[in-house]
Amino acid sequence: MRKNILFFTLAFALVATPVKEAEAANPWAAIIKAAIKKVVKAVDLMIQRRQNKVIRLQNAQKAIENTMAKLQLDEITDWVKKQRDLYKKYYDELKKVKAVIAYYFKIKQIADKNSKLVDEYRRFWGLVSNDKHFTTQELDYIFKVYVGILENSSKNVDLLKMIVESFTMQMTDAQRLELIKNAADKTDQLYSDLTRFNQENAMLSISRAKSQHEVDVVKKLYGIN
Repeated sequence: MRKNILFFTLAFALVATPVKEAEAANPWAAIIKAAIKKVVKAVDLMIQRRQNKVIRLQNAQKAIENTMAKLQLDEITDWVKKQRDLYKKYYDELKKVKAVIAYYFKIKQIADKNSKLVDEYRRFWGLVSNDKHFTTQELDYIFKVYVGILENSSKNVDLLKMIVESFTMQMTDAQRLELIKNAADKTDQLYSDLTRFNQENAMLSISRAKSQHEVDVVKKLYGIN
C-alpha cells in the first residue's frame, strides 16, 4: 500500500508540475524536480514517525533507569535481569529505528543534491541561451549535454524511489547500503560533470569578449571573480 501511494504521488507530480519557458524545451527538469520533492517529502514524513518512536523507546529506557535509582543495592541485580529480558526487544528496536533514520537522512541528502543539480542547470541554461558569444550550433550542443545529464539524474531519482520502497520489502542492510552508495556516487558524478561543463562554457564566453569591460560584464554574469 505504501509503495502504491508513493507511486501515484510521484505520478501526480509529473502531471501537475507547471512548465516554465526553459522547461518547455526540456521537460526533464520539471519532471525530476517534482519527483525529487515527493521523495524528500516522503522521507521527511517517515523520519518524523521514526523519531517519535525513538523518543518513546528512550522514555521507556529512562523510566527503567529512574526505577533502578530507587531500588536497594541488593535488589538491583535480580531486577535488572528481569527488566533486561522484558525490554530486550525494545532496545533492539531502538537500534533498528536509529539505523533507519540514518538511512533516510542519507537519502534526503542525495535527493537534495539532485534538486540542486536541476537548479544549477536552469540557472546556467538561462545565462548561456542569451549569451551572444555562442553560436546556434554551440547552443544546440550544450543543450544536448544538459539533456544527457538530466536524463541520468531522472534515473537516479528512480533509484532513490527504489531505496525508499526497500524499507517495505525484504532487503538486507548490505543491499540497501549498496543502493544508497550507488545513488550518492552517481549524483556526485553528475553534479561534478555539470559544474565542470558550465565552468568551461563560462570561460569560453570570457575568452571571446572583445574588451576588458566586456570581460568584466561576462564574469559578473557567470559569477566568476
